Formats: sequence, C-alpha cells, structure tokens
Amino acid sequence: MSTASRETADDAPAGSVGEGIVPSAVLAEYERHLRAEKNRSEHTIRAYLGDVRSMSGALAVAGVEDLPDVTLSDLRSWLGTLAASGVAASTIARRSAAAKTFLRWAHRTGRVPSDPSVRLGTPRQARHLPGVLKESEAAGLLDLAEVSADDDDPVHLRDRAALELLYASGIRVGELVGLDLEDLDLTGRVARVLGKGNKERTVPFGVPAGRALGDWLSRGRPLLVTAESGPALFLGRRGRRVDQRQIRSAVHDLLAHLPDAPDLGPHGLRHSAATHLLEGGADLRTVQEMLGHASLATTQIYTHVSVERLRSAYRQAHPRA
Repeated sequence: MSTASRETADDAPAGSVGEGIVPSAVLAEYERHLRAEKNRSEHTIRAYLGDVRSMSGALAVAGVEDLPDVTLSDLRSWLGTLAASGVAASTIARRSAAAKTFLRWAHRTGRVPSDPSVRLGTPRQARHLPGVLKESEAAGLLDLAEVSADDDDPVHLRDRAALELLYASGIRVGELVGLDLEDLDLTGRVARVLGKGNKERTVPFGVPAGRALGDWLSRGRPLLVTAESGPALFLGRRGRRVDQRQIRSAVHDLLAHLPDAPDLGPHGLRHSAATHLLEGGADLRTVQEMLGHASLATTQIYTHVSVERLRSAYRQAHPRA
C-alpha cells in the first residue's frame, strides 16, 4: 500500500479506500499534472491523491460504476457519510476541496462530460485563533537566545540568528531553512524568500536580526561549513543544511525557560510577528504581502487575535467589564 493510501485509510470509513471508480492510469496522469504543471509539493500531491482515492473507493461502495457517472448528489452523500462517521470538519473540507480540484481537471481533460462538483459546498470550519507570544515574551525569548549565544557555540549563534529572523520577518520555518547565502542582503536588511507555489517575495528584517545574522556569518557558520554545505545559509553541526526539526527544537527549548510563556513552535513566532505588526499599526495588505498569503482572508485571522487580546486586557483592567 502506498503512503497516501495508508494515510487515507487511517481516518476514512471502512470500505472507502480502494481502486474504486478512478482507474490507476487516470490517477497517474493526475499525479503528473500536479507535479509538472501545478508544481505542487510532494506533501500536497500525496494528500490530493489520498483524498481522491478516498472519494473513488467510497463512491464505488455506494454503487457508482464509473467516473463519468458521478453526480452532485453522490458527492454530497459521500461528504455526509464522512460527517456522520465522525470525521473532523477540517478533514472533510480538505477532501471536498481535493475532489473539486480533481473533477475540474477531469472535466477539462475530457474524462467526465461535466463537472459535478461545481455546486458542491465546503463545510464551514471553526476558525481557531493561533497561539501568539506577548511582545514582552517575544523580547524575553530573543534575550534568552542572545545569552545562550554568548558561549560562541556555533549552533547557539545559528539558533539566535534563526529565531531573530523568524520573528522579524514572519517567514515560515520551511522558508527559513531553504535560504541560501545569496538570498540575504545584510546591508539592505532584506531576505529573498521562496514561498508556497515557488512564489518569491522579499521580506525586511530589523537591526537586531541583522546583528544576529552578522554574528552567525562571521563567527558561527565558518566553524561548521564543510564541502557538503553548499550555499545554505543555516547549517547543522555536521555542516549540512539545517532541517526544520532542529529549529523547532531550539524554539521549544528556549521557551521552556521563559515562565508562563506558551509552548509554541516556529510557526508561533510567525503568528506573533503578524499580530504585533497589526497591533503596531501596519495595514493588512502589507502584512499579507510580508507573510506571503495568497488570500487576504488568511491574513485577517490576525485581526481577530488582536481584538481577542484587547478584550482580554479590557476584562482584566476595566472596573465595569
């Protein structure tokens, strides 16, 4: 069984996964489309294929005989069955989106006479406010990183520079570890980032991050660099490009020494940066561009974070709250 099939089987109803109504040759063509034409990541491709297999098997069990026979009613019944069996709303929303993407492609390539998913709704998901640090907690975290780097251990210098850049720019940890030396402009204090969908953007960072990056490049990286380092900006102890797990460990380990601070990972620093930017007066479009969000609606979650923090402060401080 493939990785995608195993992942799907874990949370799908019994009997919903199998060859189903989508032939393996069609799935292979769709996989090539996602990889070559859409330039999707391997993780996204596995998820899409797993969800299409789930739909394919479930519709076959429900009595649909062939892909061109699928109707809107069939799709709604499939999603309803998932909901009734206790599958999370986020999973149902993802499968609905994956089915719509696949069927749109199938219609465009002549594999189905019409797209039955055009009017297929997506379950409304609960919007969870992301965890964020207070400004004082973010400052405390970075102070801890600076103190830790005082021993001139190259890994501690790297961790300090990485955390400063994550918080200063709001970039994703995957974007951080993918940075090369040529992507960094210390004089102009900007970094060139390759984001989702291979979309490139330029993000600014401040003086503290610039200072930490300078220390890493002058006193840390030269002690770790090897013939295998290539152009990677951030390195592990063995001289290879650092991976995301090492940066996550650094964030968790330092936060553990900060009393009362939430235990967040690198994405928590991204959330914190966005929230603090908006609280400081930055406009939503600017934050959207900095974070690399395709949709403004994604960025708007941070306005809810700011409002919720305001409410919390009001309830604690106002005598008539």
